[in-house]
Amino acid sequence: MSFNLFAADDVKTPTEFEQHTLSVADALRDRGIGYGTRVMLKAGNSAAYVSTLFALMHVGASTVLVDHQEKADQTSRIARQAGVKAVLVDDDAPVAADESPIYLYELLVAAAGRTPADDKLSFDLWSRLNDGLIMWSSGSTGQPKGVVKNGGNFLRNLVRNAETVGHRSDDVLLPLLPFSHQYGLSMVLIAWLVQCSLVIAPYRRADRALQMGIQCGATVLDATPASYRSILNIVRKRPGLRDDLRKVRMFCVGAAPMDQSLSDGYQETFGLPLLDSYGSTEVGNVSFATLDDPVGCGKAMDGLEMRVVDENDNPLPPGELGEILVRSPDMMEGYLDEDGSLIPADRGWYRTNDLGHLTEKGNLFVAGRKYAVHRGGFTLYPEVIERKASVAAGCSVRIVALPDDRMGSQLVFFVEDDREREGSYWRERLAGALPAYEHPNRVQVLANFPLNRNGKPDKKELERIASA
Repeated sequence: MSFNLFAADDVKTPTEFEQHTLSVADALRDRGIGYGTRVMLKAGNSAAYVSTLFALMHVGASTVLVDHQEKADQTSRIARQAGVKAVLVDDDAPVAADESPIYLYELLVAAAGRTPADDKLSFDLWSRLNDGLIMWSSGSTGQPKGVVKNGGNFLRNLVRNAETVGHRSDDVLLPLLPFSHQYGLSMVLIAWLVQCSLVIAPYRRADRALQMGIQCGATVLDATPASYRSILNIVRKRPGLRDDLRKVRMFCVGAAPMDQSLSDGYQETFGLPLLDSYGSTEVGNVSFATLDDPVGCGKAMDGLEMRVVDENDNPLPPGELGEILVRSPDMMEGYLDEDGSLIPADRGWYRTNDLGHLTEKGNLFVAGRKYAVHRGGFTLYPEVIERKASVAAGCSVRIVALPDDRMGSQLVFFVEDDREREGSYWRERLAGALPAYEHPNRVQVLANFPLNRNGKPDKKELERIASA
């Protein structure tokens, strides 16, 4: 098979897609966009998004990706900081009136009916750029940063990814992820690199996305834990969907910590594990569980190294918790400074600020962020407690630490429970699973965690709820 594109309002064969994208590239050139031109792309998932992105890469533009839902004032700030020459948006993306954006439909109209100047879509020019891609970190643990990536290194990281996971040319990929972020973008480009098919489904509507995936014969799903929980709930209510999804050979998950109970649910329902992964915007994709080795987040990909160290950077033996360090030839060039210049990254071991441990065979288990709070004389890591509590109590837990003059901090446990059982029920289960110094000060039950744009539990919103 080849790169067939399936969208809710558009279906393109490989030849149609390539010819259309090359025509869009010509429309970009007509507007003075070419090699080294820095351009912002802010749009939702669509066939037009993929064509425009690939056209920008074909002409060798330095491409700044911004979340479709980013506020207009923040978009303007990013545009000024990055020094972009053009802002490309779809018709409902929030953007300031003085930005004079180019709407994607304008490019599509300009591309319609023309014979493209080039014969073949190529990313060679883009691969030469040290600033081929600029992505914004999620900001879930602080101020978002502009992460500057070398185009060629980014693509090489995805080749490693596809080879490790085992993507094939006869696959049909169904990524339920925003394409403006690391995970979603990876799947779009892997589909092109492997020359397999891509389904562009409404990733926030799991029911509709499943129907599209079934109709298109999806073989590989990629999504966040929250999306997989929604899918499992839908399938349990409509058991016939399990047979409809029989072509799926891999359920891949990432972007947020996964609870063991969720993975167990997929093993029980589909006879397949949820294949976890590890990576970040800064360092790229790092490790993957596979069908042959489904343990934890798998091992580091060929050419990359991982180790877990103590507070003095001494390597820790298997099973011991410490900070995860990664060394990768594919990592970022650096961060974007306020004036648009590059703050170069250290090319050695990258400190992830994540906690985890390695097994004897080198498989990674991620425990959470290296974020410590102090309570009653103890140093606690809330995300480590979250993982432990989720496994032991059989629920999904997120913790917010609030300052406390006497104890140092209070721990507010949020439990996701669609049955919305009383907090006292979960407090008893959690107390039985944790030592006394890790017990919750308060338990709050939510039917569903609030999610941010990446599909991760929204920590800032949970902090707001806890404070209120």
